[in-house]
Amino acid sequence: MPLSMHQISVPVFDQFLQSLTSVLDKAEVHCTAAGIKPADLLTLRLAPDMFTLTQQVQRACIHASGAAARLAGIDVPEEADNEASFDDLRARISRTRAFLEEISPARLDASETSPVDQPTRVATLTFPSGADLLLRFALPQFLFHVTTAYDIIRHSGVEVGKIDFMGVMLR
Repeated sequence: MPLSMHQISVPVFDQFLQSLTSVLDKAEVHCTAAGIKPADLLTLRLAPDMFTLTQQVQRACIHASGAAARLAGIDVPEEADNEASFDDLRARISRTRAFLEEISPARLDASETSPVDQPTRVATLTFPSGADLLLRFALPQFLFHVTTAYDIIRHSGVEVGKIDFMGVMLR
């Protein structure tokens, strides 16, 4: 039996959103233990031209929900991008996970061969199929932002490792 669009998207997004929540939990505990203001960690970035930790989490959520919505042919959820605390970020992730859970496998699986438009900051990209959008754009973008959020947290001294990044791998 071939893999479905749902199988290669929603469970992957969910796994890494769960792990991102756990890593944020550890980062918040670290702030308390080290006397670091949470806002100082949330505004860190790896390089001056990169997004902050908060923005990395927001972008991970945007790519997960946006891809799923476009593939399902439904409206992309709108968010204000105004998260300012660890609680705010965990709530954003929770809303994203809840949105993904609402999308039925049948909705996504119908998108495999349909063309899909993906707006970006510079242009709208047209992918010849939902599979192309998912595999060549959405998943790499999502994983880039999750990885960068993890890297910012790790670089700031929080004791996290690969197992924290990978999270729950099997259900």
